[in-house]
Amino acid sequence: MSASPDARPTISAVIITRDEARNLPDCLAGLAWCDEIVVLDSGSTDDTLRIARDAGARVEVSADWPGFGPQKNRALQHARCDWVLSIDADERVDAELAAEIRDAVTSGAAYTGYRMPRLSSFCGRFMRHGGWYPDRVLRLFRRDCGRFSDDIVHETVQCRGAIGDLRHDLRHESFRDFEQVLRKIDAYSTAGAAKAHARGRRGSIGRALAHGAWTFFRGYVLRAGFLDGRMGLALALSNAHGTYYRYVKLWLLQQRHDAR
Repeated sequence: MSASPDARPTISAVIITRDEARNLPDCLAGLAWCDEIVVLDSGSTDDTLRIARDAGARVEVSADWPGFGPQKNRALQHARCDWVLSIDADERVDAELAAEIRDAVTSGAAYTGYRMPRLSSFCGRFMRHGGWYPDRVLRLFRRDCGRFSDDIVHETVQCRGAIGDLRHDLRHESFRDFEQVLRKIDAYSTAGAAKAHARGRRGSIGRALAHGAWTFFRGYVLRAGFLDGRMGLALALSNAHGTYYRYVKLWLLQQRHDAR
């Protein structure tokens, strides 16, 4: 589906999913303008696959879960267009961002990738401080110039060439309620501890306390999280807890490893 030299560059939207029936309809609705939508699923038991197919997406299925970076590289292999727009199911592309993306890929600029500011919500409120905004993420890149890091969590796009910046926000419906906050803290701290352990890093209770306290101070004070009011305090505390748990889990992993 690559464009001929005189044709408009084409764009593949790429999404990885697992049990995303709640998020996926709004995500796909904002991507209808793309030349193709690729959904790579890893074992959904809800209506994710039906929703994706009904929206015209090309659905692929993987039998295992290797982590976020490797899974997104798998999804990337299914893309056919000149450019790739990598989107998570809880992210939204509005009309202004869509128009800016189309203009960027047809502008003839020398950029091989583009960052965009991401505006994320916490328990129903979009947060503009505490290090959460503008949170520029590289999500648009030439297919032949970019790939994802192999990190199992907090993966990044590695793109050869010059990177430009878009102005309009990518909206991120990240935490609908506090139950979801707690689930993600648990899942991400576990994955983060495994990642750190694989790299030879070591944890301790002291390090867990110190890093947790620093995370709170950096987000709430240095990055002005207090300007988001009581929700900013709740966010700073949640981030601190996530960091604390990550280092405690790293310490426990190392204890089990050293006991062998």
